[in-house]
Amino acid sequence: MSFRDALESAQDDIGRTIDTLLSPHGGDVADAMRYATEGGKRLRGFLALEAAGLWDVPRDRALRIAAAIECVHAYSLVHDDLPCMDDDDLRRGRPTVHKRWSEATAVLAGDALQTAAMEILADPATHPDGAVRADLVLTLARAAGVAGMVGGQAMDIAAETAAAPLTLDDVGALQRLKTGRLLEWPCRAGAILAGADSAPVLRYAADLGLAFQIADDLLDVEGDADVAGKALRKDARAGKATFVSLLGADAARARAHDLVRSAEAALLPYGSKAAILVEVARYVVTRDR
Repeated sequence: MSFRDALESAQDDIGRTIDTLLSPHGGDVADAMRYATEGGKRLRGFLALEAAGLWDVPRDRALRIAAAIECVHAYSLVHDDLPCMDDDDLRRGRPTVHKRWSEATAVLAGDALQTAAMEILADPATHPDGAVRADLVLTLARAAGVAGMVGGQAMDIAAETAAAPLTLDDVGALQRLKTGRLLEWPCRAGAILAGADSAPVLRYAADLGLAFQIADDLLDVEGDADVAGKALRKDARAGKATFVSLLGADAARARAHDLVRSAEAALLPYGSKAAILVEVARYVVTRDR
């Protein structure tokens, strides 16, 4: 199966899984939760499926960790779009949740998506061994919390009013938390389900996360808002330090491609089973949204 076919198949499977897991709930908050998880690249969920495939983890279990990470990612976007954060009106080409419903509904939907992810992982359907399930919950909580994505977001907010601008090392450290941790976790989760060593695939994921962020910075400068489905040029208007503002577009693009080559090398121990993961690394630096 080609990379594009595998991605499209995964997007459909993950969408159906999320819909099934969220379907018993009703009302505005539940509707907003489903709305927030619709569309998008589902890259984090795809990574979960492909990483689990390195060890032949049953697909039904892998789909549950894919659904969990997509719920956490959706929660982060719903909260990130709020007026008190990035104040965005558009996400994935549609009104953001607080515009479609209300700020209060957006806060609650984000909260509920985060807890839904933990509920999915803690359910015995994810794995029969309670210790494995506990490890999945613990590692995702760390990846999403103050030691991970939330911590990176806090650093980003603090930088807006800091006396000195961020250095290149600062931006790298910030983005490893803000963006990287939620790209690393699905790779770690596959290894946890299999009881396998995650070190090589985590080296891949760390490089992938930075390459992904550099590509995002480039898209913010060079991309088409209609294709991206969200507002662009916001970083420059806000005076934010990014890989592009600090390195320039050409050097940032070269850095991203270096990271892709490093990510590919990390996958060598897995042989042909990692072929799609190699394509993921190449995709993240060539995408247009």
